[in-house]
Amino acid sequence: MRTADGGELASATPPARPADRETPMGSEWMEMRKRPVCAAQEPAACAPGQPGVENQGSNACCFCWCCCCSCSCLTVRNQEEQRLRRTSYEVRTEDLPNCEESPGPTLEEASAWAQSFDKLMLTPAGRNAFREFLRTEFSEENMLFWMACEELKKEVNKAMIEEKARVIYEDYISILSPKEVSLDSRVREAINRSMAEPSQNIFDDAQLQIYTLMHRDSYPRFMNSALYKDLLRSLSEKAVEA
Repeated sequence: MRTADGGELASATPPARPADRETPMGSEWMEMRKRPVCAAQEPAACAPGQPGVENQGSNACCFCWCCCCSCSCLTVRNQEEQRLRRTSYEVRTEDLPNCEESPGPTLEEASAWAQSFDKLMLTPAGRNAFREFLRTEFSEENMLFWMACEELKKEVNKAMIEEKARVIYEDYISILSPKEVSLDSRVREAINRSMAEPSQNIFDDAQLQIYTLMHRDSYPRFMNSALYKDLLRSLSEKAVEA
């Protein structure tokens, strides 16, 4: 293009790029863009210690193995807890007194136990049978505490009252005792205040609380237990034979 005075203007059209520097187009351009991505991914896929697609099977196996291992660990742990619980109970029952001496119950007597908890607790045979059941539930100390309180009420000698109250406290009230019974804080605090000068009735509230616990909690299970049903069946068979 020429100017008014006859000169020439530089062409506005940019010079064409050499053929060997042309920007790649189409599939070549896409291929070049993919290469860096693939190059960046390959080391990560092949890096040692990092599972790739080929190792997915081994990961699944590892996961299953871990689950099996966890299940096995839980089983072993539960067995160990049960063993420790049995051992603890054996230690606790080493110094427990023997059952009360009494003749075996009759069929009529054993049948009457189902009428009320009071009738069960009135006879030595009933208490012995119930105590045997409590032993299977690891709660025999409830009956022992109740019986100890009954014995304390019969005592009249002041020195013996103090001594028996101290023994009962250490065996069944103290939080350090393995035979501690379950009492609420109000009853426990009242006992602590009265231990300076104990009387025959110092444990009355605690005894009533444990009696109620056995009545509501353990007695219904005793009535439905194999121990009680087997006893009734045995007594019934003896009655028929007689």
